[in-house]
Amino acid sequence: MTGYFIAFEGGEGAGKSTQEGLLAAHLAESGHVIVRTREPGGTPASEAIRSVVLNPEFTGLDSRAEALLFAAARGEHVARVIRPALERGDVVVCDRYIDSSVSYQGVGRELGIETIRDLSIWATQDCVPDLTIVLDVDPALGLSRVANPDRMEAEPIEFHRSVRQGFLTLAALDPSRYLVVDARQTIDEIAAEIRTRVDAELGARA
Repeated sequence: MTGYFIAFEGGEGAGKSTQEGLLAAHLAESGHVIVRTREPGGTPASEAIRSVVLNPEFTGLDSRAEALLFAAARGEHVARVIRPALERGDVVVCDRYIDSSVSYQGVGRELGIETIRDLSIWATQDCVPDLTIVLDVDPALGLSRVANPDRMEAEPIEFHRSVRQGFLTLAALDPSRYLVVDARQTIDEIAAEIRTRVDAELGARA
């Protein structure tokens, strides 16, 4: 695959969607063909799964069932959207990906980092990002920015603290493939830090 795959990760209220949009606009202005997408979602079937896993109506959903639903949505997403884009040579910018499952279900739900990672690796046939950007924010601050919490956002603060540690642990294990950004900075400061790293990565590939 000749394209480049960027995933945005982080806890609730970290500003992932904002920064994903800013980066996509910057890369498009630089002449790259951009595919913006999100997880869970990205295809009709995956969006239908999203409506289940994030719906407060299903609070108390079995943790293993939850993990399988996320993996199913991801497998469909990769097959229909992400892999074809990378094969075309496009730049894919995705709001959440495998690390969200590893952190939320593997760490937060205590199902195991390796178990959940292996499940998604199997579902996606080893499709992993070239660069993962983790927007790091204290859960108390991040959740204070959320107006209408969905099923995951409504989890107790202790759960979100575990999730945050999950993201930081993953980034520490492979620092060359991650960029951890302090999400307490201004939107412009965060965007500039991200642009610098991404431009350098894409420049090196060129």
